[in-house]
Amino acid sequence: MPPTTRNRTDRCPGILRPWIADDGALLRIRTPAGRLRTDALRGLLDAAGRFGDGHVYVTSRANVQIRGVGDGLPQLASRIDELGLLPSPAHDRARNIMASPLTGRLGGRADVSLLARQLDALLIADSRLAELPGRFLFVLDDGRGDLIHRDLDLGLVAVDSEYGQLRVGTRRWGAHVRLDRAADVLVSLARTFLAVRGSGPNAPWHVDELDISEVDALASPRPQDPRAAAQSPAPPHGPLAQDDGRHCAHVPLPGGVLTSATGALADAGADVIMTPWRSLLLPDLNPRTASIPAQKGTDASASR
Repeated sequence: MPPTTRNRTDRCPGILRPWIADDGALLRIRTPAGRLRTDALRGLLDAAGRFGDGHVYVTSRANVQIRGVGDGLPQLASRIDELGLLPSPAHDRARNIMASPLTGRLGGRADVSLLARQLDALLIADSRLAELPGRFLFVLDDGRGDLIHRDLDLGLVAVDSEYGQLRVGTRRWGAHVRLDRAADVLVSLARTFLAVRGSGPNAPWHVDELDISEVDALASPRPQDPRAAAQSPAPPHGPLAQDDGRHCAHVPLPGGVLTSATGALADAGADVIMTPWRSLLLPDLNPRTASIPAQKGTDASASR
């Protein structure tokens, strides 16, 4: 694990600390596990039209961005807060949690959506964890292997309905933990990471940038459980039959771009799910409404 040679702190954007690009400010809004209320997404689209370039961009970490923001930056941040998407200003950039998008609805060994919510709540409750770098990433794979190839800092892969195997950095496997205790374990490891990384402009942003002795302080290496080696591709676009008999529509978003013209949202239920494939899942639909057409998109790009 090569040491970092950086001499600056992490500049990953958030809501309160945007990135100033050539076309205006870019705000990144963390949506842990990609979950977002449909009314909040509609609110973001409205706000993007008022203060930005009119689009909401889905990133490869299943977060969302608004860009092209000018003088309305304070008003936009206030509106995002009103939508409930800034539960802790101090933790604006620290809530990077990815989870298998279809978990609890279709396939997988375990439902890790509750674990994602527990982890997010524990992050917000700990003021020290607000110091996590903006690029520090938790990844929760429900055992299907759809996120197994993702670079990560901390996470796990479910090996059955009750246990998961820890991941500590991209290459190291750790102990098995009960899923109902996993959030506490992951938060404890995050605290240890902050303790061993040091401080200052050259402090590592990622577990993979620690030296071996520092990673050993987080977790002793274990062999990968064969059950944690499953791999699966992204699900096909179109209607997907959920395990409970309802349907989930997987809507492609060309370039990861959502606009107010995204017709799929008209038939969405209470929640939507952003995916790391920069697409949109509309879960819990009646089968007759699940054949939702894709929007006509642009080729604009989205980042992490």
